[in-house]
Amino acid sequence: MIIWLNGTFGAGKTTTGSLVAAHDPRLRLFDPEWVGYMLRNNLADHDFTDFQQLTSWRRLTPLVADELIRVTNQHLVAVQTVLDEDYWRELMSGLTALGHEVLHVVIEADQQVMRQRIHGDENEPQAVTWRIDHLPTYAAARTWMTASADLVLDTTDLTPQDAADQVWKMVEDRV
Repeated sequence: MIIWLNGTFGAGKTTTGSLVAAHDPRLRLFDPEWVGYMLRNNLADHDFTDFQQLTSWRRLTPLVADELIRVTNQHLVAVQTVLDEDYWRELMSGLTALGHEVLHVVIEADQQVMRQRIHGDENEPQAVTWRIDHLPTYAAARTWMTASADLVLDTTDLTPQDAADQVWKMVEDRV
């Protein structure tokens, strides 16, 4: 199983994902962004503004996830915002073709809280402007994202541990 935490920037995906993975040793945190970093470094001579635009990222991410599952015999908690519905479908098609069940969790918070969290992020302060600029893109994608989600989790009034516990409750009997 792959528990994919999707949603807007600042909603708490990374923190929630880390806490979900800590619930059980059969879970492993997977950040598909690293696939993008590898491609960005190796395709620096190609024109793109976001590695998700690369067909290669959408093809390789399911393969890397599959390999991690095969090598570790663990389920994955994937943390990655995917705002383009076609890209999401392509990823899901690749993962299901490899035989993986995907639990799609959309994590969100109200606009004010998201902005506060983004501005308060000490891990990646250089990403503040980019994340703020993408809030309208998330708002435009929210309809398809929530319609395709197995769980929509509003973290506005939740602690990170409470959010992780809610995700865990949904998956504990399935892992």
